[in-house]
Amino acid sequence: MIVYFNGQLIPKEGVRISPDDRGFLFADGVYEVIRSYRGKLFKAEDHFRRLERSLRELRIEGLDVENLRDAAERLIRVNNLEDGDAALYIQITRGTAPRRHSFPDEKIPPTVYASASPLRSSRERLEHGVKIILVPDIRWARCDIKSVALLPNVLVSQQAKERDAGEAVFVRDGVITEGAHTNFCAVFDGQLMTHPRTNYILAGITREVVLTLCRELSIPFREFPVLASDLKEADELMILGTTTEIAPVIQVEDWQVGDGKPGPVTRKLQQAFREVTH
Repeated sequence: MIVYFNGQLIPKEGVRISPDDRGFLFADGVYEVIRSYRGKLFKAEDHFRRLERSLRELRIEGLDVENLRDAAERLIRVNNLEDGDAALYIQITRGTAPRRHSFPDEKIPPTVYASASPLRSSRERLEHGVKIILVPDIRWARCDIKSVALLPNVLVSQQAKERDAGEAVFVRDGVITEGAHTNFCAVFDGQLMTHPRTNYILAGITREVVLTLCRELSIPFREFPVLASDLKEADELMILGTTTEIAPVIQVEDWQVGDGKPGPVTRKLQQAFREVTH
């Protein structure tokens, strides 16, 4: 595999990251994942705009995002990923400096890494739906930053795996926020509801596409907190994400959602999303 590392395209095995890198020491960095459909990056501008915002929020400077955009497209080509679906991963840390919690006094270049790999089909999940579990939202209060500090997400994802679930969904003060790596939507009486954009959720790119599709398809929607206690009253539930796309939720913990099958609003959005990505 050929990857991008600090301005160069090199074999992955040639990457060398210092043990003094602040991403390694403090998770002092951000990341982004962009999906490629048949060689074309989907919503790349939106992803790079979000990446730039995350960098600003952490005050990481010295990155030429334009060069990174070019490198992203080159990674798809040089790894022969133009004929199928792929995922592009980008990670940027503050760089390498002696271990100290505060920022380095001197200017240091950020560490920049990117890779592209084939993306396995999630057709089974899209067609038949997934089970989710609900977990307390123990993350920090800046979930709007796409930080590499993902230990809470790792721990709850392991819980989901052990309970044969496809996703762990966070609950904060009785309110559904989002999944460990997805956004969350519920449908009540034909109206789609999802948590508003605040510091407690990541502004998902697929989430924004879905809300745009709702406008185009005249599906009523509202960005409003969904209570965990109301989930059993929902007609449909779904999770959204770059690699997840739009996946129906058919089971929560040990109870069934609706009739246990993907609902009409979910199906309508899935079909429209397929048309957009194709």
